[in-house]
Amino acid sequence: MESVGGCDASRTWVNAAIGKVEADANRSADTHLHVFPLPPHWNVELYLKDESVHPTGSLKHRLARSLFLYGLCNGWITEETTVVEASSGSTAVSEAYFARLLGLPFIAVMPRTTSPEKIALIEMEGGRCHFVDQPDAIYEEAKRLADVSGGHYMDQFTYSERATDWRGNNNIAESIFGQLSMEPHPIPCWIVVGAGTGGTSATIGRFIRYRRFPTQLLVVDPEGSAFFDGWSNNRPQHTTGQGSRIEGIGRPRVEPSFMPGVIDRMQQVPDAASIAAMRFLDEITGRRSGASTGTNLWAALALTCEMKDEGVTGSIVTLICDSGDRYTDTYYNDDWLALQGIEIGPHLETLRIFMETGKWEGS
Repeated sequence: MESVGGCDASRTWVNAAIGKVEADANRSADTHLHVFPLPPHWNVELYLKDESVHPTGSLKHRLARSLFLYGLCNGWITEETTVVEASSGSTAVSEAYFARLLGLPFIAVMPRTTSPEKIALIEMEGGRCHFVDQPDAIYEEAKRLADVSGGHYMDQFTYSERATDWRGNNNIAESIFGQLSMEPHPIPCWIVVGAGTGGTSATIGRFIRYRRFPTQLLVVDPEGSAFFDGWSNNRPQHTTGQGSRIEGIGRPRVEPSFMPGVIDRMQQVPDAASIAAMRFLDEITGRRSGASTGTNLWAALALTCEMKDEGVTGSIVTLICDSGDRYTDTYYNDDWLALQGIEIGPHLETLRIFMETGKWEGS
């Protein structure tokens, strides 16, 4: 007997779609945990979890998978849904990948300043890019496009903290602690992540508390972003209106997914320091990353100095968020830096001196 409203056919498609998304997770091996080469006598280990090796090349692959599963299981995404997202790039690349996997149209609403490399990746995955001139206009424009198309606005900035199972299920936090289990200090003193949507910090912070680990969470934020001031001054509605030049982590407002209560410390990092640290990672390890990774690394190395000077033995974990291949024309381009008025030389010197002497000389 055919069910009323064709529910069986709809559920059949959703079941198949969930199976495809789950299969993507099953065939994608977990990301690597690299050791950053610190002097052994410092008695501090620094690890970099390399999220750039996901199929779509960034940490946002995890988020996109979770958001699609959340939308499918909530009945928001069906076989005729146009998926719309507000994104500065990497989330849109990953969501475009999953939309194509499910045979769904995808529209990314983003600032006009988004890097050409990311735009090309979105389009390569079959997505369409829709540009706005003001960074804080992406939310309403994405909602409008979803309404007029009869589609679904994914709204990563609201749903990222709730779409991920923070108790486990091989989320990024469980993966980190599992990979550290045979290391000299399997329970890290600190985990360092960027604010971004707030989803990663919420997942890791909740997991730490759920498992009753003594690990502390440091969340970093670039210039122009609202999270640091909002957290420091207890202003959950804080806005700046300008966003950030560091793609993927800085936001013009404190996003709904940002969970301040799980954070132990925040640090604001100058853009020049983020880009210097990104270049320094390439210089020291040969790994080219984006500037959000540099933001993480700058703070992680400063923490390393703090622990060393205080005689604290232990480990720190941070993330390689995406590949530097996406930023050849921007963060790795000296002419672009000059046009932006960004001088990375002093910050690079701070990092080089630190690695040579153990002293942190600079801002």
